[in-house]
Amino acid sequence: MKKVLAALLMVASATAMANDAAIKAKLQTLGARQVEISDSPLKGIKIVNTEQGLLYASEDGNYVLQGKLYQLTDKGPVDVAGKVLMNKLNAMQNEMIVYPAKNEKYVVTVFMDITCHYCHLLHQQVKEYNDLGITVRYLAFPRTGLNSQTARQMEAIWTAEDRAFALNEAEKGNLPKALKDPNIVKKQYELGIQFGVAGTPSIVTANGEVLGGYLKPADLLTALQGQ
Repeated sequence: MKKVLAALLMVASATAMANDAAIKAKLQTLGARQVEISDSPLKGIKIVNTEQGLLYASEDGNYVLQGKLYQLTDKGPVDVAGKVLMNKLNAMQNEMIVYPAKNEKYVVTVFMDITCHYCHLLHQQVKEYNDLGITVRYLAFPRTGLNSQTARQMEAIWTAEDRAFALNEAEKGNLPKALKDPNIVKKQYELGIQFGVAGTPSIVTANGEVLGGYLKPADLLTALQGQ
C-alpha cells in the first residue's frame, strides 16, 4: 500500500509541475518574465506572481483572472494575495527603514515616496504612531517609476550608512546630492506593484492587507484593532 501511495504522489507531483510549466509558458508568450506559481485555497486555481502583479489561473492555463481573492473568516475577509506576498515582504526587513515602537502592538509597512505630501505628513507623525504601539517600516515606491530622479534619490537614502537619518533629512528638504542607480529600490518597487500599490502612502498590515492611503495615528490604530 505504501508503494502505491508513493507512486500516486509522484504522479500527482509530476502533473502539477507540468501544469505549472504550461501556465508559465503561456504567460511568458504574453510578456511576463518573472513568473512564480503556487497553490491557492481554491481547487483548480493557481496563484501566479509576476513582476506586473498577481493573477489567478486555471490549472490548464486556459483562463486567467485579475483582481482580489478573499478568504472569508470569522474575523472578516482576508486578502489571499497579501498573505502570499508577506513572506517576500518580510524577507526585505533588513532593507527597510524602521521606526520601532517601544511597546510594540502592531507592525505596518508603508510604501512611500519622498515627493509625496501625505507620506511627508505621515512621517511627521511617526512618533505619534510609535506612541500608540505601532512600529512603522518604510519601503521605497517612487511614483514616477524607476527611471526617475526620485528613484535615484531614494536609492541613495536606502543605501546610506544611517538610513533613518538620511530619510529624516530628505523629509526636511535636504535631499541626497550623490544619486545612485535604483537596485534595492527596484526590488521594493516591484513588490509594491505585486501588492497592487498604485499610490503612496500605501500601508500594509501584518496579515498582508493593504489599507490604502494616509491614516491619522488614531485612525490607523482603530483599523488595526479591527483586524
